Amino acid sequence: MSSAVSEARLPILVIEDEPSVLSFVRTALERTGYPVVAANTGVDALKLLEGGKFVGIVSDMRTPGGIDGSDVHDWLAAHRPELVPRLIFITGDIVNEETAATLRRTGAPCVEKPFRISQLLDVVRKVVGTPQ
Repeated sequence: MSSAVSEARLPILVIEDEPSVLSFVRTALERTGYPVVAANTGVDALKLLEGGKFVGIVSDMRTPGGIDGSDVHDWLAAHRPELVPRLIFITGDIVNEETAATLRRTGAPCVEKPFRISQLLDVVRKVVGTPQ
């Protein structure tokens, strides 16, 4: 089995604290063929990232618990650098200077809320590839 095939079977980690947005993103990804693991906070996400394997990450920029999208990016850079280019941010707060600074600093793609399923899926396919 090639690594591309086995990698494509790995889940996408979705970090989102709003239940309706999480459900929307999860459903869109799963219906397209991507397995999904969800975390409601950045703290929960880091616990999953410590031991789990993921093909990519879709993270809200702002999550409760003291660990936000910027912190997730920084943790990845230090502990899982292979996932840094596979991080996608989603946010409804793109005009916030802190958010804008994080996007400039990280270079990570961002999908602005509210978004269409097709917008999200286009970015996911570019970043992590198509599901197998």
